[in-house]
Amino acid sequence: MQLLCPEWLLSMDNSVNALKDHAVLIDGTLIAAVGLQSDLKQQYPNATKIILNNQVLMPGLINCHTHAGMTLLRGAADDMPLQDWLQKRIWPLEGKLADAEFVYDSTILACAEMIRGGTTFFNDMYFFPEQTARAATQMGIRVMASILSIEFPTRYGSGPDEYIEKGLAARDQYSGHSLVNWSVAPHAPYTVSDETFVRLGTLAQELDIPIHCHLHETASEVDNALKLNNQRPFERLNQLGLINEKFLAVHGVHLNEHELKIMAQQGCTLVHCPASNLKLASGIAPTAQALNLGVRVVIGTDGAASNNKLDLWEEGRIASLLAKGSSLNATIWPAAQLLKSLTCDAATALGFENKLGRIKPGFLADLITIEMNQQAHQAPALEIASRLAYSGGARDVVEVWINGQQVVSKQQFLGVTAELEADCMRKVGGLWQTRIEQLDLL
Repeated sequence: MQLLCPEWLLSMDNSVNALKDHAVLIDGTLIAAVGLQSDLKQQYPNATKIILNNQVLMPGLINCHTHAGMTLLRGAADDMPLQDWLQKRIWPLEGKLADAEFVYDSTILACAEMIRGGTTFFNDMYFFPEQTARAATQMGIRVMASILSIEFPTRYGSGPDEYIEKGLAARDQYSGHSLVNWSVAPHAPYTVSDETFVRLGTLAQELDIPIHCHLHETASEVDNALKLNNQRPFERLNQLGLINEKFLAVHGVHLNEHELKIMAQQGCTLVHCPASNLKLASGIAPTAQALNLGVRVVIGTDGAASNNKLDLWEEGRIASLLAKGSSLNATIWPAAQLLKSLTCDAATALGFENKLGRIKPGFLADLITIEMNQQAHQAPALEIASRLAYSGGARDVVEVWINGQQVVSKQQFLGVTAELEADCMRKVGGLWQTRIEQLDLL
């Protein structure tokens, strides 16, 4: 057993007030007890005591949308609008590069960046999900991999039948693994047929897993759909029965009030990826309106190919500031609510409301610490939630536990994880850098 004794405890369980002189007991993969340090030290004298001076202990962050397998494309398609980004760079590059080895190495790189920044669980959408799961489990991070589908052929498969078959086989391969979970992931309304949407929606219900889909990312997506069949993509998916409590609508930049009201009524989630939307000039999602209407809003980084960074702290700060600025309401998405979006609300969106996102007995021990008052940008720590939400960053994360196992200590990876990161960095700087630079697409 491990007894964690931080300076402050931010449990996210009914309150975002930081507690002093509290401790958390980890037993195996679970949080076994939370209480006063003096009490727990007396009750569990044989537990390994870990003193965390000048640190806040809180739940690990949850990245609700990314494409870890695209990390090697970081910087390969900058300063382009979405459709040019996809059609002129990303899809051609994927056609030449995106095989199982590429996805595995990309995901190792992504996991290293996310874990160092305090992300302990990520919801992914990409090809070769067995490689995503392989890399994540080796790095010790929790993942929601995807049974992805798209209508056209790629290096991964010939079409929906093969994509779904391979996704289900990957799910079977990792059945029972404590770190691996699954979603169905129709890519987007403009790349997936009604038949495939219905098939994946039925599969999500049968397997009791989320539906993870890009939706209304750009104005042109909506305009083209209206020209094609006189129907907005959201309306189409709602008629197909997908807009429900399992649905994760990624981006949602061009959702209107009527659609947001339906989302609130039917319990689905808006996954906001502000940096990617800004960088691709897709627009600003109506998150202030969504929050006011009662929609659950959580945050994703999107992939490094469109964001360049996988830093949820920065993403959260941008999200809150955009909501305030676009609504002219400084009180919207305050610090406490923002931290909930990154932890307990994100856990609920992914179906883990009774397992993750809070420091509570019986919950899984996915925990991080953030250093306070040791650098100029961290001081003074007058209000902990505000300090974390608005001036915290990936560089401040000191310790990380996932599933009860410590994977980062004093900002350094432990054991095999450090070796995996080092091996991957050498390969990136040699093999992959050369392969990408030699393509005539750049």
